[in-house]
Amino acid sequence: MQHEFWQSRWARNEIGFHQQSVNPGLQRHWPNLELPEESQVLVPLCGKSLDMLWLAQWGYRVLGVELAERAAVDFFAELGVTPQITGEGALRRYSYERLEILQGDFFDVTAEQVAGCSALYDRAALIALPPDLRADYAAHLQRILPQQARGLVVSLEYPQTEMDGPPFAVLADEVRGLFVEGWEVEEVERLDVLAENPKFLKRGVSHLDEVVFALRRG
Repeated sequence: MQHEFWQSRWARNEIGFHQQSVNPGLQRHWPNLELPEESQVLVPLCGKSLDMLWLAQWGYRVLGVELAERAAVDFFAELGVTPQITGEGALRRYSYERLEILQGDFFDVTAEQVAGCSALYDRAALIALPPDLRADYAAHLQRILPQQARGLVVSLEYPQTEMDGPPFAVLADEVRGLFVEGWEVEEVERLDVLAENPKFLKRGVSHLDEVVFALRRG
């Protein structure tokens, strides 16, 4: 993980990647996964995403993983609640009712810590990672997630030569190539979102698609 890069972004409050609203693709496609209420959802590289709150409000238990302590602290502070904090090896667990965040390096998360997670939601993890780390990320998910898991992955597609990441462009073929062994990957939505993203327009990006994939394992 790029520890210094992300820690410094949060320390300087340079978090333009943080969305001020719940992801529409999550709202449209999560119900189609038909997960039982109270299922636990793993949200890697979660930041302080409002998507976690949406999932909790719909009756799911949420387990985020976030490197930056500032993000975990701010998430609960902005909800106006005080989480319980416990140490778990190299990680710290912040807990409040249905919401939990494991604060630390995602690659330190163990299968035991996510044993209750039957679902995955990735809106900001894959596109935050440079190409050389994406295969490691997918392999770690393969190791730690229980069988029969399902979930959503949200990626961005744009000409990588027109802008440096993060967020990086992760094309559909790469997503399918990362989730191969035991996974079914279905593209369920593709939207042109360039007009809604002034950062990309300012950088001269010619097109930008947000793509939602439904994943099923086992």
